Formats: sequence, C-alpha cells, structure tokens
Amino acid sequence: MTAAAVGLSVLAGGTAVARPGGDSGAAGVTGAAGVTGAKAAASAVTRAALAPSLVAGRGADVDFAEQEAEGAVTNGTVIGPDRTAYTLPAEASGRQAVRLTPGKYVEFTLPSAANAITVRYSIPDAPGGGGITAPLDVTVNGKNRSTLTLTSQYAWLYNQYPFSNDPGADLLHPDWWITECACVPSATTPAPVISKPFRPNHFYDEQRLLLGKTYGAGDKVRLTVPAGSRAAWTVVDLLDSQLVGAPRVRLNAANVLAFGADPTGRRDSAPALDRAIAFAKRAHLTVYVPPGTYQVNRHIIVDDVTIEGAGSWYTIFKGREVALGTPAPDGSVHTGVGFYGKDASAGGSRDVHLSGFAIEGDVRERVDTDQVNGVGGAMSDSTIDGLYIRHTKVGLWFDGPMNNTRVTNNVIVDQMADGLNFHTGVTNSTVANNFVRNSGDDGLAMWSEKKSNANNTFAHNTVQSPVLANGIAIYGGTDLTVSGNLVADPVREGSAIHVGSRFGAEAFAGKLRITDNTTVRAGTYELNWNIGLGAIWFYALDKDIDADVQVTGDHYLDNTYNAIMLVSDFPVKDLYSIKNVRFKDIRVDGTGTSVVSARVAGSASFENVDARNVGAVGVNNCGSFNFTPAGSEFTLTDLGGNDGGGTTGPWLAPWELPNTITCDDRPPVVVPPAPTAW
Repeated sequence: MTAAAVGLSVLAGGTAVARPGGDSGAAGVTGAAGVTGAKAAASAVTRAALAPSLVAGRGADVDFAEQEAEGAVTNGTVIGPDRTAYTLPAEASGRQAVRLTPGKYVEFTLPSAANAITVRYSIPDAPGGGGITAPLDVTVNGKNRSTLTLTSQYAWLYNQYPFSNDPGADLLHPDWWITECACVPSATTPAPVISKPFRPNHFYDEQRLLLGKTYGAGDKVRLTVPAGSRAAWTVVDLLDSQLVGAPRVRLNAANVLAFGADPTGRRDSAPALDRAIAFAKRAHLTVYVPPGTYQVNRHIIVDDVTIEGAGSWYTIFKGREVALGTPAPDGSVHTGVGFYGKDASAGGSRDVHLSGFAIEGDVRERVDTDQVNGVGGAMSDSTIDGLYIRHTKVGLWFDGPMNNTRVTNNVIVDQMADGLNFHTGVTNSTVANNFVRNSGDDGLAMWSEKKSNANNTFAHNTVQSPVLANGIAIYGGTDLTVSGNLVADPVREGSAIHVGSRFGAEAFAGKLRITDNTTVRAGTYELNWNIGLGAIWFYALDKDIDADVQVTGDHYLDNTYNAIMLVSDFPVKDLYSIKNVRFKDIRVDGTGTSVVSARVAGSASFENVDARNVGAVGVNNCGSFNFTPAGSEFTLTDLGGNDGGGTTGPWLAPWELPNTITCDDRPPVVVPPAPTAW
C-alpha cells in the first residue's frame, strides 16, 4: 500500500496534499451545516468535535471555547472525514479540517468575550525535511490585522518507530514485518518497493496569539493565507478562543529579575533562576517570574521550592535543545528546558510547587533516552498547576518512587512522545483537569515498570488526537482509578483507554476502576496485527490480567471498530488470560464492527450495557483461537439489562452465551451514524 493509497501523496518539491479518501468537499463559501453563501451558519462551540451536551460532566473544565474549522465559514476546502492513518484528516480533531491555499480564509464567530486565540494547523514540510515557516493573517471584523508565523519544524515525522525527520529515509527496520507489503522486506525476494516518504505523520502544531484587546460574542475572527505564502497549502483544524486575565503579580517574593533574569529572552536566564531558587529557599519565599520570555537551555533542578509565574500566557520559559558532548549517565544525548526534581536514587525532591507559566521546548526528533521533558525527575508532596507545555519530548515524565503529587489544570500540547507518564512506583497521586492534545505517544500513562504504581487517579482530563498509541494507558499497578475523562480521535496503534500487561510492567493487583469516561471516534487500526482495536482494550502480553477490574458508566461513541476488546498476542495466547472483568452501565453508540471482540482466554460479565447502531455481530468471540468442541476459551456472563444492538439483532443474544465461537478475524466495517443524545 503506497502513501497515496492511504490518502496522502507527496508532489515534486515535497509538498504534501490530501488525496481522495483524505480530502473531500468543494471550493466555495461553506458553513457549519454545509450551507453555501455568505450567510452560512456561525461555527458552533464543541468539545472534542461533539456537541457539549453529549459529554457533559466529562473531561477537563477548560477556560477556552473550541470551534472546529469545518463548522466555520470558509472559501477553502473541507477535508475528511477520514480515519486512515497518515492522512491530514485522520489527525484532525473530529477527523475533518479546512484546507486553504493562498488567498483563502476560514472565519470563526466568537461565542463569548475573548482576547486570545489558539490556532491548530498544518503546513507542508520542507522537501528534505526540517520544516518551513509561513504566515497566517488574523483579522477581527476585517480590522486589526496581525500575522501568525506558522512552522512545520516541530511536525512531520516519517518511517518506523522511533521515526525520522527525513522524508527520503529508507526503512529504519527492514527486518520488521510491515502491513504495506504484508512481508518482512529484508527477507523478501524480490525486495518490495516502499514508497517514500514512508508513513508520514505528526502533521499538526498550534500557535497562541494575544489579540491586544477584548472582543465580544459575535465578533468574527478570520484566518487568511496571504498571497505569496511559502506554504502551498495551510490546513486549519480548529480555533480555541478565551478571555485571558491580567498577569498575576506577587510582591513578597524572590523576583527573578533581581537575580539577573532577562525577560527579553536574549540572555540565558538559567543561572539567574538558580540564584533566585537558592535565595528563596533560605528566605522561605516564593520565586516569582514576571511576564517575559526567558531563555533556558537546560534543566532547572527544583526541591523544596515554589515557582510562580504571571500566568501561562505571560511567563514563558523557552529553550533550545542542546547536544551533549558525551552522553549523560541516564543515556541522554541532549538537554533542554525543563524543571526537574532530583533523581529518585538521590532521594528525589519534595514540596515542589510549579504554577502559572509556559514551557516551550525545541524537541524535533524522538530520542527515547533523552531527558528533554517539560517536567521530570521525582517529586513527592508536590503540585504542578496551570502550566502550558509545548514542544518537549514528554510534557511531564515522573520517574519514581515518589508519593503524593497533584498535576492539575495544565495544557500539554504538541509533544514528541507522551503527554504525562507516571513511571515506576508513583503512589497516592492525582492527575486532574488537564487538557492534552497532539501527543506523539500515550496522552496520559501509568507505567509500573519494576515497581508498581499504586493508589493513583486520572480524573476529568481531556485527551485529543494522540498520534500514536492511546489516550489513556494503564500498564500494571495496584488500586488505580480512571474516571470522568474525555478521550477523542486516537490515530493509530492504540485507542482511547488501554489496560495492558506489557512493557515489563508489574502485574495488576487490587482494584482497577474505570468509571464514567467518554470516548469518541476511537478504536484504531493496529498495523502489526492488521485488525481494528476497541475504544477500550485490554491486552495480556507479559502476564495475566486477573485483578478486581470494573468498568462502569463509560460511554463509547462512534467507534471505528469495536467498543470493547480483550486480546492477547498470538505467540502467548495459551499462556495468558484476562479474567473476570466486569462491565456495568455502559452506553455504546455506534460501532464499525462488534460491541465486544474477545481474542483471548478468560471471562467478563455485562450488566446494563446498552448498544445501538452496531455494525456486526454483537460479540466477536475468537477466544484463544483453539476453536475447541466445547466452544471459545472466553466466557461471557449476562447479568441482565443488556439492551439494543444492530442489524444482526440483540448485541448480547442468548445464543452467544456463554462461549459460542463467533469468530470473524477481520469483519467488514459498517460506518456508524454520528452519535446523538441517548
């Protein structure tokens, strides 16, 4: 399968354009309901490209209004919908966006007072990789023009994991099996021809802009690609608008300006920050960082200190990624801007409180050994609140053991890897009311490698458009909770919510509670298996999953494939199982295939699981593929109240119980209708 076959091709000169299957709609002025003409409907406020009423009470409570470009007035071209990986629509919020050529515009009507906007966009890569810059004009009511400088320097990855910035690169792993030829290229004669660039991805970035004054509801923000733009096309995905308050001022504090920090960003402010932190600790004061852009090109080590900015729109720490002369003991070959607790082996840090500033890194490639994260190290009895983190490798990566940390009210965008990861022995900690968009790996993760995470909660977070892997992933651990989250539009090789016994994680133990979450447009195509995943999927690769697991109150909307999947890898299918998972009070609105896909030995029970618009048989039960005369090795228990289904009848029909083999390895996909009020 070539790049063009999955919806993206690259023209001479390196300009990528969406193709049929990834580009739909016609030129002309269009609006929210496909209305043509200048009186098209104003763009509606959405949450994860859904009506807010469909996700009420779930996800992060943010201070901005999201509006989709495909719902705005435009004389450009709507692209999508398309969920095929490696296409521009697939990585867009709601799987649609607007493509503008020079002279074209998209116009949003402000739903409420605003003095700031965020634009999520994509522009082409440079022909040889490395990105370009291009202008985007912003006007309000046709006046007060300002110009955003867009860049693709932090976008456009290619090839196999851990990816390349070079669109002309040969396969990074020719000894890996790939879907495109259904072969191992290095072991195939004649050698397959692999189109380049191979698997382009990570197309989007975003920019923030203070408008200079407050505008009211009904005012019109127009984004126009000026004539002569270097970008052959500009794709606009969405606009966030908000009313940003005045800068926070703290007088009784260690002001970093008094220690030599440069708010213009011309000089390196890291030494001044170190001096301010040392003084503040002696004097028992907060470190205050007034408005400005501060150049910081290395880690700032924090322990027993409070650092407070004037607000994430005003106080910005911005740094270059710096190559190290020799690798660091932890394997890093680069350093960059970041606030780090001491390493756990040195006792970690305690009583660290970070709030009210932005961290903007310079990470353009994925190097897994690098510690180039926005926040890192070990921090116990600490809080991280109200940060904006962009262009780092991982927004927040904590290496425990550590205890009692709260991560709240942060915006984490455009990461090369995870949004946040609790790694190794993080306990009694909470991640709540955070907004994560365009992570290059799991949006939020708990990874119990070598030592279990325990008593942690991910609550009321929003995760949108993780380019790779999952929205929320739990890899082992004890007594964990995932509740009230909103996860939308995972793109490939993962899905919305994942429970995995893998990556060397410690076994699940105690209670795992997955409660009152909503997923939408989830259930991606898994390249290695060549099958579709569930919106929530359980995976037994390294060990059994045999804990007290309850999934209650979740809503799985507009699922690309299955709503629920329980699976093991084929080489270990007779070794590991998934047992006694309980599903209760679940709503499933639309599946491309089944409600439940079981590809593992084990069991699950279902109570008050209601489904509609189901595209295939309700239960696709393959068990562990031994197809015994006694039936599948996976058993389903009907505890009552399981209603609804699709064209094949009730989704949990009596004839499917307890373990009828209904295995269809790759059932055809029936596109479900858009979700509606239940």
